[in-house]
Amino acid sequence: MRLTNLPVEFKKARPVLQRIEKAGYQAYFVGGSVRDTIIGVPIHDVDITSSAYPQEIKQLFPRTVDTGIKHGTVMVLYHGHGYEITTFRTESGYQDYRRPDHVTFVRSLPKDLKRRDFTINALAMRENGEVTDLFDGLGDIKRKVIKAVGNPDRRFHEDALRMMRAVRFASKLDFKIEPKTLEAIKKYSFLLTKIAIERVHSEFVKMMMGLKPRMGLDYMIETNLYRYVPEFKDQLDALKRISKIPHLKLTNECQVWSLISYEFGLNRHQINHLLRQWKSADKVIDDTITTTRTLRAIHDHKLTPIVIFKAGLTRLMDANHLAILLGFGDQDADLKKQFKQIPIARKNQLKINGGILIKGHILAPGPKLGQVINQLELMVINRQIPNQEPALLTAAKKLSK
Repeated sequence: MRLTNLPVEFKKARPVLQRIEKAGYQAYFVGGSVRDTIIGVPIHDVDITSSAYPQEIKQLFPRTVDTGIKHGTVMVLYHGHGYEITTFRTESGYQDYRRPDHVTFVRSLPKDLKRRDFTINALAMRENGEVTDLFDGLGDIKRKVIKAVGNPDRRFHEDALRMMRAVRFASKLDFKIEPKTLEAIKKYSFLLTKIAIERVHSEFVKMMMGLKPRMGLDYMIETNLYRYVPEFKDQLDALKRISKIPHLKLTNECQVWSLISYEFGLNRHQINHLLRQWKSADKVIDDTITTTRTLRAIHDHKLTPIVIFKAGLTRLMDANHLAILLGFGDQDADLKKQFKQIPIARKNQLKINGGILIKGHILAPGPKLGQVINQLELMVINRQIPNQEPALLTAAKKLSK
């Protein structure tokens, strides 16, 4: 098979492959970029594999970075772009169920493709668009199937994260997992505990933001993978509820965790605990707590100006998106109108601050100062006083006593 009308990402990288080939080595585009181009999914970057060893690549290009030279990967800097080039290799010994203990560089493309996870990812393409398919990956793309390369037991025992990648690809591409591959995931699901949670976290969020997150969740439940991720083991009923939400579509990580937190029935402390277990970023935790609180307010018809102010427009829209999915949301336009009607949208819009209160000898630095500022905010939001400095100073004097 030969692909034509290749995406611009391939065209920009073509001279890199041509230079490698001109020096007598083989070079191919490989993996997800080839797969997605065949499927018709937009790509954002390309991976390159070559028979040239890392030192040979470095001799061919004046500007390189050793991004993973131990495993055969060198980044070539070419015309403002960075291209990671990995030497053909074989792998052996996976004591940590994630990374090989031994990597051997080889000159054989078939040996390299044989070590890859799924047939749809074991596709290599020359710079002219000619595709090498040794494991019927093209056929599996047509059949919309996720199938392990070779023995699925061996693939998952080598790298247990591949099990999460399988359900992620099923969600992303709307593909089914091939029966033998699925059985192997069921057999080795417990090995997921061997994988760093940061890696599992990345795959899970991508799965939930995929084309068919319900399918991904169903596979996690069917294979018992859900039992081996933090805080999910005792939440089977909630996970099943999520997997039954019609037209489930999540567009950011905050929506993912807010939906989970809402369906799990978590309070702010429990949300914090859950996301700390998943090694989430502090901002994600804060945004999830805010969005979940706002989602509950929408459900309970308690979306007050204070709640809207504390949410901010972005989190308000995230919460309403989830509320619509769950069947009790409002019109986005109505909520945006309510947001615009709040006297202040952000803390820094208050016409007074701590510095003014200190300078006017109304309050000294300390906890009381922050408490008064917060009270003034609430009074302005609830239209008890106008957002004007004279009125705020008068109110601050009363509150300071």
